[in-house]
Amino acid sequence: MSDVSKTQAYGKLILFGEHFVVYHVPALVGAVAASTTCELEFVQGGEAVEIVDNRPAVPNYKVKKAEEGRQAIDLVLKHFNVAEKQPKDTNLKLTFGGDLCCVSGIGASAAQTVSLSRAIDQVLKLESTEEEINQGGYEGEKGYHGTPSGIDNTAATYGGLLKFQRTDTDPIFTKKDIKEPIRIVYASTGITASTTEVVGDVRAKKEADPAWFDNLLEQYKTLVKKAEDAMDQGDIPLLGSLMNENHALCQELTVSCDELDQLVIAARSAGAIGAKMSGTGRGGLMLCLTPTEEIQNKVFEALEQRAPQVW
Repeated sequence: MSDVSKTQAYGKLILFGEHFVVYHVPALVGAVAASTTCELEFVQGGEAVEIVDNRPAVPNYKVKKAEEGRQAIDLVLKHFNVAEKQPKDTNLKLTFGGDLCCVSGIGASAAQTVSLSRAIDQVLKLESTEEEINQGGYEGEKGYHGTPSGIDNTAATYGGLLKFQRTDTDPIFTKKDIKEPIRIVYASTGITASTTEVVGDVRAKKEADPAWFDNLLEQYKTLVKKAEDAMDQGDIPLLGSLMNENHALCQELTVSCDELDQLVIAARSAGAIGAKMSGTGRGGLMLCLTPTEEIQNKVFEALEQRAPQVW
């Protein structure tokens, strides 16, 4: 048995469906190239589980998420029964790194739990399937999100562009091929939001006014079908217009905020054909769709003047 392994898992951007995906309707999500790495070592001495977090992050992210992160790691270790499988009289050292900047909306928590699941699998030689790695990531996500939808860990595990739908049992997801490249710019508000709190607040609003929520949900179901068709047909202008509509629905859900709205407006003014918040909301990220490399650069520069981080 090797006593060290280093693995990685990718971040993600939700293109369509944040919050609605919790309620068993499809969402479209794309993995980003940046990733979180996890190095797992069995060591002599030290703490039972030592965590070294070298991931880049927006200010206060790792402080605010520290307790949730510890719970997530414990859940993954428990899921794979690491304590009983590791070499006798050893402790565990976990070092997280990579180039994925931790910010609300990018799937940093899922990238962490999936990379940990992969490291456990490799060092213990469990020969886990991708489905089992994904399940390990999902179990860890419960530490961050309470009852996660599963979309983030699925994107972190499988990568690419996915259509994802939660069910009462296992989620349904399919990989999507696109005819034309999608040029995306995304930017951070610098605000770290709690997914558990925001999802809980949306649920409370849904329960207080079911008719209001059902109306928004029906609008979204029509929208996401159009978005999938536009993606399949390579209709980038329509895809951008539908992103704008999705942002408006997020505003009605009260999960956007002024900081996100201002970045969305700035991106559209600079030439983006679609722009919306992405992820938890009330801070975190926005993304925008740009039709050409020239406009992509122009939008990037415009957002750089307003956002703490732009990618």
